[in-house]
Amino acid sequence: MSKEIIRSLPGMVFLREARAELKKVTWPGKLQIWHSTLTVVLFTLVVSVYLGILDAILTWLFGIFSR
Repeated sequence: MSKEIIRSLPGMVFLREARAELKKVTWPGKLQIWHSTLTVVLFTLVVSVYLGILDAILTWLFGIFSR
């Protein structure tokens, strides 16, 4: 295929521009990725413990009042 035919294919301009934009991205380093991952995991654990405790309390309260 000639380059002119490839350039005229639908989506090729988009792919070329997307590739150019990805070259401009400043990707995070390993340390930043590690800290971000740790933050998400810890936040998830804290929220899950909070919701578990809240669920246990509400289950207990509804058990008392439904008798």
